[in-house]
Amino acid sequence: MSKSASAHTPMMQQYLAIKAEHPDILLFYRMGDFYELFYDDAERAADLLDISLTQRGQSAGRPIPMAGVPYHAAENYLARLIRMGESVAICEQVGDPATSKGPVERKVVRILTPGTVSDEALLDAYRENLLVAIYPQDSGWGLATADISSGRFVVSHPSSEAALVAELERLKPAELLYPETLVLPPSLAVFNGLRRRPEWDFDSESAFSALTRQFQTHDLQGFGIARDHPGIPAAGCVLQYIKDTQRAALPHFRGLQQEYGREAIHLDASTRRNLELTENLQGGENHTLAAVLDKTKTPMGSRLLKRWLHRPLRDIHQLRSRQDRVATILHSGLAATLQPLLRELGDLERILARIALQSARPRDLARLRHALAHIPQINASLLAANQTVLQAFPEFENVHSLLASAIIDNPPVLIRDGGVIRPGYNADLDHYRALSDGGTEQLAALEARERERTGIQNLKVGYNKVHGFYIELSRLAADRVPDDYQRRQTLKNAERYIIPELKTFEDQVLQSQSRALAIEKTIYQAILEALLPSLGALQDCARDLAELDVFCCFAERAQRLNYIKPEFTTEAELTIRGGRHPVVECFSEQPFIANDVTFTKDRRVHVITGPNMGGKSTFMRQTALIALLAHTGSFVPAERATIGPIDRIFTRIGAADELASGRSTFMVEMTETAAILHNATSQSLVLMDEIGRGTSTYDGMSLAWASAEALAELGAMTLFATHYFELTELSSLYPEVVNVHVDATEHGDTIAFLYHVRDGAASKSFGIQVAQLAGVPERVIHRARARLTELENNRDTAAGAQLSLDVPAPAEQKDSPIDPRLQQLDAIHPDDLSPREALALLYQLKSMK
Repeated sequence: MSKSASAHTPMMQQYLAIKAEHPDILLFYRMGDFYELFYDDAERAADLLDISLTQRGQSAGRPIPMAGVPYHAAENYLARLIRMGESVAICEQVGDPATSKGPVERKVVRILTPGTVSDEALLDAYRENLLVAIYPQDSGWGLATADISSGRFVVSHPSSEAALVAELERLKPAELLYPETLVLPPSLAVFNGLRRRPEWDFDSESAFSALTRQFQTHDLQGFGIARDHPGIPAAGCVLQYIKDTQRAALPHFRGLQQEYGREAIHLDASTRRNLELTENLQGGENHTLAAVLDKTKTPMGSRLLKRWLHRPLRDIHQLRSRQDRVATILHSGLAATLQPLLRELGDLERILARIALQSARPRDLARLRHALAHIPQINASLLAANQTVLQAFPEFENVHSLLASAIIDNPPVLIRDGGVIRPGYNADLDHYRALSDGGTEQLAALEARERERTGIQNLKVGYNKVHGFYIELSRLAADRVPDDYQRRQTLKNAERYIIPELKTFEDQVLQSQSRALAIEKTIYQAILEALLPSLGALQDCARDLAELDVFCCFAERAQRLNYIKPEFTTEAELTIRGGRHPVVECFSEQPFIANDVTFTKDRRVHVITGPNMGGKSTFMRQTALIALLAHTGSFVPAERATIGPIDRIFTRIGAADELASGRSTFMVEMTETAAILHNATSQSLVLMDEIGRGTSTYDGMSLAWASAEALAELGAMTLFATHYFELTELSSLYPEVVNVHVDATEHGDTIAFLYHVRDGAASKSFGIQVAQLAGVPERVIHRARARLTELENNRDTAAGAQLSLDVPAPAEQKDSPIDPRLQQLDAIHPDDLSPREALALLYQLKSMK
């Protein structure tokens, strides 16, 4: 189209018609060797990708904005757009330019969205890429999760908005689909990749029919899912969305799995964040539990390990089965043998997904062949270990044989480049290749004959993709050119010609190349289809190999880091001897000090006192991490660990303002505290650090006291760190409350942290010494010491006492009678009051305003 062309030309009319079907996403419109974008798409892409914005023709008297990216480099640009959360419709030329009248026929062949990409270049190999749909129900929410790059398809039923948010925090979906009639609650509006979908995509009957058609079943009972499961509408939406974007069958989606909340230990968003399982508090991956634990050798194993970390199981039988496999690998030394073999498997899971979507590239098939070649070696290692826990894997000799005979050793990236099918595999392909490649002798003979005929010794025959075959002569030989030479190209110091014989040869070669490539594409497609009958078994094998990778990782970590096998019990107990923080001990330059912790029926709440930086937070987190690791099937960093039933792990550690939602630090702290007090049970593990810091001393201490008291009455396994020494009195009121402290010692005006956790309350907080270590100016430290001495010397006065509830007598009022309740205060001696009685009196006085 010339620059004078307008939006009314046939090609632009075609573009606008296709764009109208995809108004909200970028349209990559194929024109020759480029994908072009027009109008708003062009301006947006130019801004996002930092590419040139040009113009082409006019519309309504104004230039049409245009931007483009080269076809061969499109993947890089698409990957950047997907990472930004954008979606792209890929519009290809599907017609034959030679036979087309008007613009070549084009259509959208695929839509790339953040939650439905499967291309290797567009995905993070070590992170799951999930598409999630939600649908509100009377009984809570229906939730469906799909991973197009593996075929995992899961439904669940969060019973509340809080439970749904916790699930979404765990899943971290790349895209989140919801019905367009739903007004998203603020707690859900914060997630990335939100996509509104028509209400009919969530129709329950249509969804049920679509799912049974996909799985070729009469109903979903075989998957343990009832017809009225709340997740079915969401699953139907997910399935329809994937089909809309992929424009292909989904044979790797072979079933629907149901997840129950009671199967796993519940972790809310705050707990996941504070425990730094796969992401640290700064949003990176360094110094996380996964950074220490993940020594898997395949991307699919790494993704599985992280999934287990975020969903620790409660089923003791399943956990013991995992432990047995880890123990077998550890004691037989199999990890050293298996891990190098597992490394050769690559990302088998995602390769199979691309085969299912018929988008696999030649190198995917070469990697599959390479992986299958190592399965017999894995089986041989398992057999040599003389064990019965780990089963052998199917070896797929027919698949390996097909790929070995059909695909060359090092194929090119794309089938369109040709040269993928091995010589000898197909006679017709070999014939046409011989015609296109075997002309070397004919060209050499033609070159020799023409040199002799013309007497020009530097004459040569050549070829390039733009001008085809040619005879090249120097400018100095121009006067000796025969009459039958037709000029094809002029260079600076040479001329290129064509003769009828060479033109005939060129046509023959190009036709042979074109025919060979067409045959090769047909063969390649047939190979992809031939793999489909084995796809299900290959997927099962990939899943089991990923598990083996994780078990080998657990065994290697246990051996290298001195982890032990934890014991599970049905008793209300959590006992850890010589426990260590798995991350701190790996990255600390100092020897790690191990500590014990014991929860029994009579020992449920630990009130922890001691200095800042003394190790309270480390001790609390390591207890939670050891319990969590045990519930993945891993061994744990301890000398001994006995773990009873745990249903939830809560953490209330640290806080910051959430300015976007208008919540102060204290409000965040109280919101998290409220969630714990509402949802914790006697089987919950609760970590609470410095409750009440964000308000006045009396308010904060009262809240801390009441929270600890509530957890004691509930019987939750609680580690409660505080600087309010008054809370140590709880141990005299509740037999299930015990005092422990992290040890420190003074050397003059300085402090030495010992990091030992011992029974009993700490003697002081050492706050001034810690401030001195932090570099607070000496004059401030000096003044603080002086003021502390004043306060301690006046501890019995109202001004200096930390917990003085002595109420001064009100001034006489001549015209107002004294409240009889105030008269009763004369009989009260504050020093004789227990902390609980003092608090009750304080609230009573406040009510007398």
